[in-house]
Amino acid sequence: MLQVLAVAAIPVLFAITLHEVAHGWVARRFGDRTAEMLGRLSVNPLKHIDPIGTVIVPAIALMTTGFLFGWAKPVPVAMRNLRNPRRDMMFVAAAGPGANLVMALFWAFFTKLVAVSGLDGMTAQFFLTMGQIGVFINVILAVFNMLPIPPLDGGRVLSGLLPPRASTRLDALEPYGLIIVLAFIFFAWGYLRPVIATVTNFFMSIAGL
Repeated sequence: MLQVLAVAAIPVLFAITLHEVAHGWVARRFGDRTAEMLGRLSVNPLKHIDPIGTVIVPAIALMTTGFLFGWAKPVPVAMRNLRNPRRDMMFVAAAGPGANLVMALFWAFFTKLVAVSGLDGMTAQFFLTMGQIGVFINVILAVFNMLPIPPLDGGRVLSGLLPPRASTRLDALEPYGLIIVLAFIFFAWGYLRPVIATVTNFFMSIAGL
């Protein structure tokens, strides 16, 4: 377990940090500087770590179930500051999963580079495992966050696409979002695993792996 945590620390921290920074950066592009003013447009992981959601819950989940589940401190976005709130919020929400897909591609090529570098032994195994975890964790974050369930990013994207009345009804589910997400993981995770595997293999194939 300690070995896995040591290898996974860098890709996991970058995955959650740049996911949140992407939200704030796109929000700033559309007129909302809330995240910038609060110092959240930073690649410092400490700015985005939620003690419970980023440390305690993932550790307990991984040790007891083998499944990694958690969350970072959400980047604040004031919709009223966006030039076109409904439309712009879709781009702000999609930016996080989009950043994870870019990072998945980066880690795939990182893995390829290590594979052809001539490194061997424990050093090669360490970096190969790091690259593979980097691809996997970023694909999980991208796919999972695009589920159309508020307050996940996919729920916010869907809210922007729906007519106003339907959007309001969907947004009303947000207080129960965590319960819905946990129920989905428990009952429907098996349906999501093939999607994650397919996307992971896609990025690996792009890198020639």
